[in-house]
Amino acid sequence: MKIRHLCTLLISALTIAGCQNKTENNIKDMNTLTFNERQATCMSAIACNEASGDQSLLYDAINEGLDAGLTVNQIKEALSQLYAYTGFPRSLNALGTLQKVLAERTTPYEQGDDASALPKDYNAFKQGTEVQTQLSGQPFNYDFCPAEDYYLKAHLFGDIFARDILTHADRELVTVSALAGLEGVEPQLKAHVNGAHNMGVTNKQLQQIPVSLATNGCNKAASRALKAINEYMGVPNSNSISQYDQIDLKSYWRRGVPNDAYAQYFTGRSYVSPYGESVVNVTFEPGCRNNWHVHHGAVQVLICVYGHGWYQEWGKPAVELKEGVVIEVPEGVKHWHGAAKGSWMQHLTYHKNLQPNPTNEWLEAVSDEEYGKVK
Repeated sequence: MKIRHLCTLLISALTIAGCQNKTENNIKDMNTLTFNERQATCMSAIACNEASGDQSLLYDAINEGLDAGLTVNQIKEALSQLYAYTGFPRSLNALGTLQKVLAERTTPYEQGDDASALPKDYNAFKQGTEVQTQLSGQPFNYDFCPAEDYYLKAHLFGDIFARDILTHADRELVTVSALAGLEGVEPQLKAHVNGAHNMGVTNKQLQQIPVSLATNGCNKAASRALKAINEYMGVPNSNSISQYDQIDLKSYWRRGVPNDAYAQYFTGRSYVSPYGESVVNVTFEPGCRNNWHVHHGAVQVLICVYGHGWYQEWGKPAVELKEGVVIEVPEGVKHWHGAAKGSWMQHLTYHKNLQPNPTNEWLEAVSDEEYGKVK
């Protein structure tokens, strides 16, 4: 009882302290994501690294977020909210890292707005019930544990979600990104993918979350997020490869444009669709594969997001590519990758550990005989 009272007082104090008089013109649409693409990428990395507890990566992600135009108060609000999902220790550690970044930062940053004043008739339980109902898509009552039900409604979806520094859509992007960084919480991750959509996060913005996580080196989290998002969108179960044995591409990932610039290095047709500054989605038609090649001065990362395919290093057995599989191609290793027979395949690709002047060395094609031996 004392803990609940203390939490209520704490949130009330934060709300009052953060309240400023604002005009109605400044009222946000709480069901719209307010981050631009770069800011959303940074916020996903911040939330994921808060959850995983990696303070070094979090430090870098916060700096990048400030560079992208995220305000201190937006980041502070996200890290404070996450105590409800990842616990006070991780939240407090992350806030400490934010303080360290601000103390050591030499370039300018924006403090940002505080939370608006709440109406005089504000009722946390009533407000939270309405928000939780919208997020869940239906009324939700956790009768098994009434105390937990009250905390969720009055405290999390009431007091916390009422603070308009972040919109409800913003908060769900933060939550999905953080839950993807934790092991063993897949049911909650799936529920919040659905909740994010109900709160105004579009399918395209949802699909950007695993891309953002992968871009920032959170590969396991990207795989979890990708699986949950694809399941929500109805992409066929990747564990049943036979479902992909079709000639039509039925993916939620963009096919993009013909990969004409590199067509000479592919057997069959491929397509490319850029995501952000450095991530590209490559689509392979059934049977399509690229030539043997070597990356010099960089590590290539492949994240299979749809279909069935293969990755093979010179002199080693082929590795099956299916949804959620992440491959890190070592620098200087001869390899190829492509779709399986009778199946489209899409993977995201980006490069990390870049050295000065990285290059690709394109070699001979993967012969039909070599390709036919892959099983």
